Amino acid sequence: MSSDAMSAASAGTSSGGSGWRTRPETSGDIAAVRAVNLAAFPTGAEADLVDALRVDQAWIPGLSIVTEGPAGPAGPRGPEDVDGVDGMDGSRGPIVGHALLTRCRVDGAPALALAPVAVAPEYQRTGAGSAAVRAVLDAARELGEDLVLVLGHPDYYPRFGFTPASALGIRAPFEVPGEAMMALRLRPGGAPAPSGVIQYPAPFGV
Repeated sequence: MSSDAMSAASAGTSSGGSGWRTRPETSGDIAAVRAVNLAAFPTGAEADLVDALRVDQAWIPGLSIVTEGPAGPAGPRGPEDVDGVDGMDGSRGPIVGHALLTRCRVDGAPALALAPVAVAPEYQRTGAGSAAVRAVLDAARELGEDLVLVLGHPDYYPRFGFTPASALGIRAPFEVPGEAMMALRLRPGGAPAPSGVIQYPAPFGV
């Protein structure tokens, strides 16, 4: 990532013209990121996965992106919100969304796994999750990454450019519906994508 891009990412950006502010996770955000994942899913598995990945070699700095909600009276602030700026008064909004990319491999070649993507229930269907996904994909592109894989809803992820991974000869290490395992080339004009079985980092448990 260039120094200009890193500075912009650190300061936070409005993702894709959505109006949502996104930025890389900081050390002060860990509790809030966990809270969003706990609220977004029926069990703590995704929150535990994020915590385990954060201390795994698969973690890539800058590829854990948060979406901030409204700052000030419209959104209560917590201790995780004190080390940055958002609104005109210098405040930072609460974290309401999160998207994470970590290192995986396909037949030994490097790729990225998009998981989890989480949004606080009261902010779901508002674009907060899409803003985080677009921002983390942009950050990965700036880092020179190419192949991103996601196991998710086939009606949601194609909006970001994901298509069935099977078209690239890529498959999950477990049985999943073909349309749910998807891939995205961030640099489609580059070297051919690898094909084969996805090797997830150890915290995924597969």
